[in-house]
Amino acid sequence: MRKTELLIPAGSLDVLKTAVVYGADAVYIGGEAFGLRAKAKNFSNEDIREGIQFAHSRGVKVYITANILAHNRDLKGVEEYFHQLKEMEPDALIISDPGVFSIARRVLPQVDIHISTQANNTNYETYRFWWNLGAKRVVSARELSLEEIRQIRQQIPEEMEIESFIHGAMCISYSGRCLLSNFLAGRDANQGACSHPCRWKYSVVEETRPGEYMPVYENERGTFIFNSKDLCMIEHVPEMIEAGIDSFKIEGRMKTALYVAAVARTYRKAIDDYLESPEIYRKNMEWYKAEIGKCTTREFTTGFYFGKPTEEMQIYQNSTYIKNYTYLGTAGQSDEKGRFLLEQKNKFSVGETIEVMKPDGRNLEVQVKGIWNLEGEPQMSAPHARQMVWIDLGIQVEQYDILRRREPEPVITA
Repeated sequence: MRKTELLIPAGSLDVLKTAVVYGADAVYIGGEAFGLRAKAKNFSNEDIREGIQFAHSRGVKVYITANILAHNRDLKGVEEYFHQLKEMEPDALIISDPGVFSIARRVLPQVDIHISTQANNTNYETYRFWWNLGAKRVVSARELSLEEIRQIRQQIPEEMEIESFIHGAMCISYSGRCLLSNFLAGRDANQGACSHPCRWKYSVVEETRPGEYMPVYENERGTFIFNSKDLCMIEHVPEMIEAGIDSFKIEGRMKTALYVAAVARTYRKAIDDYLESPEIYRKNMEWYKAEIGKCTTREFTTGFYFGKPTEEMQIYQNSTYIKNYTYLGTAGQSDEKGRFLLEQKNKFSVGETIEVMKPDGRNLEVQVKGIWNLEGEPQMSAPHARQMVWIDLGIQVEQYDILRRREPEPVITA
């Protein structure tokens, strides 16, 4: 059986560390340019260097995205950027553009190259093409079924790697190549600036009656006709492994540390359980599904893996996420009094019941015993975003434990 890698996204240095601690075999990140998430926090060169050192010290690989579809004006900057990356020793670059690929081969011949899903990788001849040019891995197009991936596995070199998405948002356009954002908002999705018009609400206008808007009704609320459900394959880890996929990719470089930790921890356990025993995997299925349900979600689908999606793959009522838990922060260093340092992400108060989420799978319900500012003054709450505070929960809390609060009613977010 091929070794299965769990590949987790990170949009910032803090999230990278969370991904590493919560079970990633590898993480993928973007620098300040040439990746397809221009609105993410992204990594400065100093962050990339520190992130790689942190991951490597724990046996985790780091891949860097440079997967824009480049224009002439981009090429000089790409080459300069790759020269800067040389001494940081990333494990691979994720690339979609043949010109960028050529520059990477010339400047960073020692670094593996993975071909992004943006390159529309839908058949085994495409995989062979990239292999013969020197790529180690190809990321399959989301439009492939598991049967097609099995066929690709049979037709490519044994040592060539296949990476496929296992969880996260689905793009309405083929392999993510989208012109809607550029046309409607002047922001080029293929340069990393997508405005996500696939989540907007639409009506129809007939050519001879300008200004007369006719809703595209699915119900009384109208419809979001491009609004795909999110991919979730937690119930199909065996089929993903048996198809010959080497790397299970989670989508989400714009996500919080809480989301990344919850998804990474759940898929880590599911993969390990199945490899230990299919019976253990089946026995723990309700736990996996419950934990995935605690993440921010937009309903789930299996995408194209079991055939062409039907109209059931779309969400017609709204474009919002459902958030069952609120992220309060990630535990930092402890002091001699048993307190720990926290950069607060959302308000919580003394006496409130919250949950401590641990990398080993435990969720501990605790009560907030005390909050102090950095000057040692007690506070009844932590109301200010990003305030550094000392926290006492009455239990031993380890660095990188995550604090979250269950919401009595799901929170709806854009």
